[in-house]
Amino acid sequence: MRAPVSVLDTQDMWEATARLPEQVAQAAVDSAMWAGETLLPERERVENIVVLGMGGSGIAGDVLAAAASPYLSVPVVVVKSYVVPAFVSDSSLVFAISFSGDTEETVEAVAEAQGAGAKVVVVTGGGELAHFAKRAELPSFTLPDDIPQPRAALGAMAMPPIFALQAMGFFPGASEWVDQAVLQLRRRRDEAFRPGSDAETVARRIGDTIPLVESSHMLGSAAAQRWKTQVNENAKRPAFWSMYPELCHNEVVGWGRPELSRETLTLVNLRHDHEHPQVARRVAEVSQLVGSDVSGVVEVRAQGEGELAQLLDLMMVGDAVSLHLAAQDGIDPGPVTVLEELKRRLRRG
Repeated sequence: MRAPVSVLDTQDMWEATARLPEQVAQAAVDSAMWAGETLLPERERVENIVVLGMGGSGIAGDVLAAAASPYLSVPVVVVKSYVVPAFVSDSSLVFAISFSGDTEETVEAVAEAQGAGAKVVVVTGGGELAHFAKRAELPSFTLPDDIPQPRAALGAMAMPPIFALQAMGFFPGASEWVDQAVLQLRRRRDEAFRPGSDAETVARRIGDTIPLVESSHMLGSAAAQRWKTQVNENAKRPAFWSMYPELCHNEVVGWGRPELSRETLTLVNLRHDHEHPQVARRVAEVSQLVGSDVSGVVEVRAQGEGELAQLLDLMMVGDAVSLHLAAQDGIDPGPVTVLEELKRRLRRG
């Protein structure tokens, strides 16, 4: 599904993003085969799970935590840093995820994790992380090389850890939840990327304002982060995210100056079937209390069966909204020039 004819899209981000259902489906097949043939750690020797990753790679860890945590007997911690927590030891299972394989934070953190005796599994497209895995003889899943940007590889990076946990006996039935997610993603894709879609309507309602994306639960946390970062990278504009009920204890006060917020902020509430009943009340009350103090209040409700389906469904809507925002501003969603320049400066030391 390519971008509309009039839209600037030099890296085919519309097509790559819209292929998320097929990407998840193919990654599920490849990951299940890989996990079945790979010598993975014994479940009984794992007391905690840590996922290392940054940016578009790190969000795969958030997907794992949100989708698998309700079924796991051990905690999942996502680390987006150069260092690993002090508890990482020989009883830790560490997934190191990097699309390029050269993400310096992840490369440094995985070496530290291995030094602490952790059981490391690598998911990467190559680079230094692939060399590290080969030298250390670590289980390693190789990502496809035809995806233009890390943020367009969400499905490819999220599936290997899920199927590794299923193969280890931590996440039985994961493949069924993935199947449900693929079904919902196909339904949502057929609607969200077409002209006049609900996603385009949300983008138009956001207009020139800054979206404040709010949700609840681990599911909502991952979805809201994804919305924020997709608006940053695809539409090249500010966006922020936070969580119910915490925002009711602080952030909501900051919307109380209409002269600052009425023309600049749009509240986007991401709703799903797993939110606490009292959160539902809070969303309604907050929207009523501050609705006139912001430019607008938008609600997006997840569809699909299970946490994974609803999470990826919300993410796909956010992906589409970010592309529609880019289109309405005449922005090319692919290039991230400032990130490349920052990396160049850091490499110069």
